[in-house]
Amino acid sequence: MNTLSYKTVSANKVTAQKQWVLVDADGQTLGRLASKVASLLRGKYKTNFTPHVDCGDNVVIINADKIVLTGNKWNDKTYIRHTGYPGGQRERVAKDLIVKRPIRMVEIAVKGMLPKNKLGSAIYRNLYVYAGNEHKQEAQKPTLLNLNDLK
Repeated sequence: MNTLSYKTVSANKVTAQKQWVLVDADGQTLGRLASKVASLLRGKYKTNFTPHVDCGDNVVIINADKIVLTGNKWNDKTYIRHTGYPGGQRERVAKDLIVKRPIRMVEIAVKGMLPKNKLGSAIYRNLYVYAGNEHKQEAQKPTLLNLNDLK
């Protein structure tokens, strides 16, 4: 009798096939964009996904200043930070943050959807966000990806 042996493939740092992906955020809703980008960064769509290894892609996001928020979130959504000093809690509304630091909203949204450990920090370093059309990763030749085609 012929027995087939199936082996579970576990990726590691050497066998991970990382690619460079370009995402245009123009007209994209912030939360939906962030969840799809977090999945790309983590590599969950790959067949050799391994939870404890950074096997995701490098993602370049352009036009981060043209994202969309639904409802009244431009006025209601607040971003809170702390200076580290007593009484140092600072709040900023989304419409003020997009004017002052346009890439920060996308970075915060994506980082919140990654694991909260050393692996999550390593995966977060594979994200590059730019406010305009130009980016510094031309040498890597990233492939343009339409997020509307992803599940």
